[in-house]
Amino acid sequence: MAFDGTWKIERSENYEKFMEALGVGMMKRKLGAHDNLKITIQQNGDKFSVKEASNFRNIDIEFTLGVSFDYSLADGTETSGVWTLEGNKLVGAFTRKDNGKVLKATREIVGDELVQTYVYEGVESKRFFKRA
Repeated sequence: MAFDGTWKIERSENYEKFMEALGVGMMKRKLGAHDNLKITIQQNGDKFSVKEASNFRNIDIEFTLGVSFDYSLADGTETSGVWTLEGNKLVGAFTRKDNGKVLKATREIVGDELVQTYVYEGVESKRFFKRA
């Protein structure tokens, strides 16, 4: 599928403000802005396998579209949520376990880039990835 492959971060927009809205401390925000994130996505029907590798952690995530699962953000914040496919866009909604607030995320292919958009408490951030 279109998402399959390994994607390396190229640039981010408003990512530090987004992390601040999440409650991430200043030092972690500064480090997170330069996390050198690489994402490997494999899709098999409704099942996805995602490997996230950065300067700070490596994590393997498996999920099925429409099925809720638990996910820990890079700063340790625990969430529960679901990914769905809307047209050619992966759309996620994740509820924080500590405060019940919702983090929305989308992944879509735009041209030759994977664009991840995050929205939390009215703050939007975009991260742009190129195939590695």
